[in-house]
Amino acid sequence: MDNRAEVREFLTTRRAHVRPEDVGLPSGTRRRVAGLRRSEVAALAGVSVEYYTRLERGGISSASPEVLDALAKALRLDDAERAHLFDLAHAASPVARPPKRRSPKNWTPHPGLQWVLDAVTGGPAFVRNGRMDVLAANMLARAFYKDVFDMPGSSPNIARFTFLDERAFDFYPDWDHFAAVTVAILHTEAGRDPHDKELHDLIGELSTRSAEFRRLWADHDVRHHGSGFKTFRHDVVGEVTLAYEGLTMEAEPGLSLTVYTAEPGSPSAERIDLLASWAATEERRSTADPHDTHADS
Repeated sequence: MDNRAEVREFLTTRRAHVRPEDVGLPSGTRRRVAGLRRSEVAALAGVSVEYYTRLERGGISSASPEVLDALAKALRLDDAERAHLFDLAHAASPVARPPKRRSPKNWTPHPGLQWVLDAVTGGPAFVRNGRMDVLAANMLARAFYKDVFDMPGSSPNIARFTFLDERAFDFYPDWDHFAAVTVAILHTEAGRDPHDKELHDLIGELSTRSAEFRRLWADHDVRHHGSGFKTFRHDVVGEVTLAYEGLTMEAEPGLSLTVYTAEPGSPSAERIDLLASWAATEERRSTADPHDTHADS
């Protein structure tokens, strides 16, 4: 799949984000472009204007690692953006092979993985792919993301929930931030695997149905989603602030394990305990024999 348009738009938006004064150049008063000119990027990267222009137009497949690294430094790319640039160059190579990715339609967690997830009892734990399909989860994650799991007509997908379900605006107190992060994760995955039809279908669906997604997608932001803190508003237990850790699964390329946990002794920890009790009760109800009149006694 030709990714020239993605390369062009990524480099153009990154160039627009760098102010001349950030790299020791005079800003002037007669600039007609936002950020740096092509000639300035070329000079900073140590390449000709003609060569940089060819790169920005999508001809990146033959760029050496040294050129890509110089370009990343000239554009002041962060680690995620630099990795994305290299992913785009790799994907553009005529001999590149698409990475193996798991489809939610034909993948189920092996028993050992589900045992690991179920062993995490202090917070939600789940496995997702780069499209943000939730592929496996412990009981707390199913309760925590209950609105994601009960969306009609689709497998659980956090991106689809964020942009297409009205409940997301309540679940994410800072919806704008969560939406931007979601799009950045999808952009990162699109750079890694531009051949993923299911990813393209998801992006097409979200672009068609959400004007906000289209606006954010045009920014071409990318990010690594490793660790940090997030605040949610769950309709059963209220607002919780959780630390999260995202771990790449070496045995399953393209998948990551995410674990949420609350600060011990905090109000959020008490609410997660309450959510666990609620989830256990709901699970007992769902598995109880409907003909057993004493199931709830």
